[in-house]
This record gives sequence, C-alpha cells and structure tokens, in this order.
Amino acid sequence: MDGLYIIIRTSLYEETLSATDTVKADKNLSQVEQAFRSYKTVDLKVRQIYHDTAERVKAHIFLCMLSYYYVEWHVRELLDPILFDEDDWEAAAARKESVVSPAKKSEKAKNKANKKRTSDNLPVHSFQTLLDDLATIVKNTISTTIGSKSFVFEKIIQPTAIQQRAIDLLGISMIYTQ
Repeated sequence: MDGLYIIIRTSLYEETLSATDTVKADKNLSQVEQAFRSYKTVDLKVRQIYHDTAERVKAHIFLCMLSYYYVEWHVRELLDPILFDEDDWEAAAARKESVVSPAKKSEKAKNKANKKRTSDNLPVHSFQTLLDDLATIVKNTISTTIGSKSFVFEKIIQPTAIQQRAIDLLGISMIYTQ
C-alpha cells in the first residue's frame, strides 16, 4: 500500500533469522492462510477431533497444518510447469531489487499467463483447477456376463494430456495393486 509502512519484529536473533528472512516469512503467511482454508473447507473438510485437553487439540491442529502446508508446498513446486505459478525462480530473483519490493514475474511466467498455455502447449491451471481436473480420474468397476460366465474387473479411465503431465511431474503411477 502506498504511503504505509509497517514494522515487523521478531524475538529471534539476527543470526537465527535475518531481517530479510523475517520479511519473507511474513509475506508467506498468505500461503499458510490459504492452506488453512483448504484444510478446513475446500479440500479436506476436517471434522471434529476427539482429544482430552486443549493442548492436545492445539498440537493436533498444528501438526496437521504443518504437514498439509509442507505437502502442498512440495506438490506445487513439482507442478510449477503447468501452473500459473512462477517456475523460473532464478530469473525472477535476479530481477528483484529487495525482499520488500513487489515480486516480478519472469518472461517464462508472463508468457504462460498471457497465452494460458505451457511450453508444451497444454492448458495452464491454477492449483485448485488442476486438483479439480485430477479429481475426474476415476476407477470404474465393470461387470459383464458372457454366455453363462460373469466377469468383474476394474479400469482406471485414460488420463487427458494435462492429467498425464501432472502425473508424470509428480512421479506417481496409475498402476495399483491390491
């Protein structure tokens, strides 16, 4: 905001957390808040937890949030090439004057945002729309009768090109065993 200055203080020593790192941590709070919204409503819909004491409830929520944020952070990092997120961090960091200046997108990220296509001509997604798209991958149970014999088998639908790219970036397999 123009003309508005804030002071960010921490009880940590400079050797532990520098002023620059303190500002970076403060700027990352919005990501934590988004993770909490997903944790409580959109994605996970966390229900009641049953613990005996307030300290255990706080510890449980803290560990769940920490693990959710950590997993989401790693997944976003892997999926950067197909998300609107920045994926050329070195070029973006080279353009940034200081930690308090607004982040400037790299040319690669600007091209992705303008064309709404990846470098391999796939549609670019936000993290949420990509999750929604991946959620359409389903396992169908198929049963049929041929003659007097009945057959039941399961089949996972064929992923689209963008779904397959996400699967490849995450390094997961669609083959499962029981």
